[in-house]
Amino acid sequence: MRILIVGAGAIGGYFGGRMQQAGHDITFLVRPRRALELAAAGLVIKSPNGDVTLKNPPVAQADTIKDKFDVVLLSCKAYDLDDAVKSFAPAVGEGTSIIPLLNGIRHLDVLDKKFGASHVLGGLCTIAVTLNEKREVVQLGPMQSLGFGERDGKMSNRVRAIADVVRSCNFDGAASETVLQDMWEKWVFLASFAASTSLMRAPIGTILAATGGKDFLLGMLDECRAVATGEGYPPRAPALERATGMFTTEGSALTASMFRDIKAGQPVEADHVIGDLIARADTAKIPVPRLRTAYTHLKAYEQTRG
Repeated sequence: MRILIVGAGAIGGYFGGRMQQAGHDITFLVRPRRALELAAAGLVIKSPNGDVTLKNPPVAQADTIKDKFDVVLLSCKAYDLDDAVKSFAPAVGEGTSIIPLLNGIRHLDVLDKKFGASHVLGGLCTIAVTLNEKREVVQLGPMQSLGFGERDGKMSNRVRAIADVVRSCNFDGAASETVLQDMWEKWVFLASFAASTSLMRAPIGTILAATGGKDFLLGMLDECRAVATGEGYPPRAPALERATGMFTTEGSALTASMFRDIKAGQPVEADHVIGDLIARADTAKIPVPRLRTAYTHLKAYEQTRG
């Protein structure tokens, strides 16, 4: 099975690197700068699950892709989606499956329109990973999972074949018969987490210690849960229990990657993660005042970046 990893940053570099480490046929679609970095230093992964350096990983650039791939693993940020689609489009053939790992849901419409819904699986990952100043992939904690599946819940032959690949890799990977539900549950948690820590510019434990902090955090979670429920994907009890537990852990140093991006002056996925939830809330006439405040904060931040 030939797999194209779109991007060799934190997420694409990690999961693609682990697949290559396991001996699979992997190619990384990268920009010129990243291609030079990988040629010089290799793909370096620093992880509590084991370090690895992959010398001269196979790379391609948008203007050099000629072959079709069996699977395209899409790991870009939402604000890079349009450029990413243009770059990997030549790699999509009649039998290609696309697994997007973006946050939220809106990207599915973009991919369906461009390639046809039959090519687009549901997908999500759970991992805390970043690129350091040496452009190494650094995993910040042991959790690492990759989920994917047919959006209609069927266990197809292509999903089984992909599951066989990821089963051999050094991460938790599994096909899901409820992948859209899984994606919504991740979105509810992520949006609550990102909106709260970004708006308050503080980790969970600091927000909890502030007057009204617990009510604010759980209120944000409740707003996101209400939107998901209105869309027909009410979070299941285990997902809500996990999120509630994380939002009520005193002294927690957890912050969302969106908050870390703000601190670093980087772009943020304001529209895809928060704005799209608000648009769906408006359609369903669901009040989301906390989300609206967080969204305004993020859009003001974007204005300061120019």
